[in-house]
Amino acid sequence: MTKAEIAELVSTKGGYSKKDANEMVEVLLEQIKKTLERGDKIKIAGFGNFEVKKKSDRRGRNPQTGEELTIQSRRVLAFKPSAVLKNAINENS
Repeated sequence: MTKAEIAELVSTKGGYSKKDANEMVEVLLEQIKKTLERGDKIKIAGFGNFEVKKKSDRRGRNPQTGEELTIQSRRVLAFKPSAVLKNAINENS
């Protein structure tokens, strides 16, 4: 599903104009992005949690040369689905 498809769904189900629906989706996604950039968690009941985690430096190896190197620390985005979402996915499989 694309951002445009989400906006279309908001427009038809919510009774909003396409322009307003696009704006709402943009504002929502921008706010989610800014919240995660700050390192804050996002909890959406019945859907799941988004969290930025920090990975420490670690040793790695170049697969082509076999040379050992250090992989720098970084932040990664983690998503943990809620039990409600997990159950919904597994019921339809």
